[in-house]
Amino acid sequence: MTVPIGMEAGSAVRETAGSGLAAVEGGRETVIIGLEVHCQLNTESKLFCGCSTDYRSDPPNTHVCPTCLGLPGSLPAMNRRAVEYALLVAKALNCRVADEAEFARKNYFYPDLTKGFQITMYNRPLAEGGYLDIEGDGAEKRVRITRIHLEEDPGRLVHMGTPDRPRYSLVDYNRSGIPLIEIVTEPDLRSPKEARRLLNGLRTTLEYLGVFDGDQEGSLRVDANISIRGSERVEVKNISSYRGVEKALTYEITRQRGVLRRGQKVERETRHFVEARGVTTSARSKEQEHDYRYFTEPDLRPLQVRHWVEGIALPELPAARRERFTAQYGISPEHARTLCGELRLAEFFEQMAPCGNPLLAATWVADTLQGELNYREMEIGKVPPARFRELLGMLCRKEVTDKAAVEVLRRMLDQCLKGEEVQSPAQIMEKNMLGKTAGDTFTGIVREVIAECGDAVRDYRAGRGEALNFLVGQVMKRTRGRADPKELTRILREELEPQGT
Repeated sequence: MTVPIGMEAGSAVRETAGSGLAAVEGGRETVIIGLEVHCQLNTESKLFCGCSTDYRSDPPNTHVCPTCLGLPGSLPAMNRRAVEYALLVAKALNCRVADEAEFARKNYFYPDLTKGFQITMYNRPLAEGGYLDIEGDGAEKRVRITRIHLEEDPGRLVHMGTPDRPRYSLVDYNRSGIPLIEIVTEPDLRSPKEARRLLNGLRTTLEYLGVFDGDQEGSLRVDANISIRGSERVEVKNISSYRGVEKALTYEITRQRGVLRRGQKVERETRHFVEARGVTTSARSKEQEHDYRYFTEPDLRPLQVRHWVEGIALPELPAARRERFTAQYGISPEHARTLCGELRLAEFFEQMAPCGNPLLAATWVADTLQGELNYREMEIGKVPPARFRELLGMLCRKEVTDKAAVEVLRRMLDQCLKGEEVQSPAQIMEKNMLGKTAGDTFTGIVREVIAECGDAVRDYRAGRGEALNFLVGQVMKRTRGRADPKELTRILREELEPQGT
């Protein structure tokens, strides 16, 4: 059953230390951005009850119980695994874990919050004072983490109509009570690009820790605080994608600059990001902390968890894996950064590295394969490792040219997209005549090109070496990339030199 209600989407959030006012540095305008990142923890049950978190393919309001619906008389019971996951994240982000953390009630009314309050952490969060290093312009940049705390997710509103002007909304409480960690940053970000880099770094770290599934809908949501030139801070909510963060911040910064140029004042408010239109729309004036009437949650005892941290062992994190890749495989730091930027990509490369040439494998996985996957909006998990390893082996043995190998890869990926059985590279090459052509076979083509390209031949014989590259390109075009460029260059020289003496 889905409950209809007649209100807009949105939910209030706590004021954070991860927000601030802009300043002017060196006489130029400074943008200051702080983020509140909400990540769903990949536990099997909800934060305070035993309802399953595997709800996404099921009908609405079927993963609920009296506790997550907030019915009178129900009591919360703490999910130990969620606490352990949150501590794992805190340790990975170099945070200081509190001696004692405490839950609080954040009171506000909204239809996706059945109790009329949200159980979260306020004055005594789980961890504080960490950091995450991200790629900057020319050097790494350290972004400080203000705090990490646990809280329950509210339900989900499904809008009938447009998100900013719905005719009515439906409530699905399956998500109510899902365990969240909120990661709040200091106002250290200076551009939408830096914000996106931070989110990519957070996502990668969480995936390496195994506490988060970024492919699940709604698994990561962002609220951003933005201000410029000492003006009031604006909070932008409901950003639910990595690309959306950059788009939302870019739009909001442009909007605020326009307001200031007109001599007007930027109002302190909460705005919603409408991803379909790429704009932010005003939702309400910004709440203050006292509006939420925080008080200690009476049904949950404080968490004394500092001693837990000593028993938590971190897996190999992205920075450590990057260092190992460069040392173990001899690949460039740039390739190591790309490969380790996604856990599945790093694991895929490690399956390819034993092909005999790790440098070749790194180039093909990080550059060629990634480019083809991005073009098709495919995930690395759909690529059959055995078939790609066969292709790399053929490249190592020089049984296929680079250009022909790219064509083979494209046909393999097209078969993956169509759900067909992926043929071996050798079968694809034979079927599409993409194999290397022996020198004797294309000598006739070389002579045809020489006969037809008289200007280039004269230029070459006049000492213009670039003319040879033109001739090589013409032969490669006629052989559909099957010729070995080095062998082709040798044969062209043999055909041209005797006539030029």
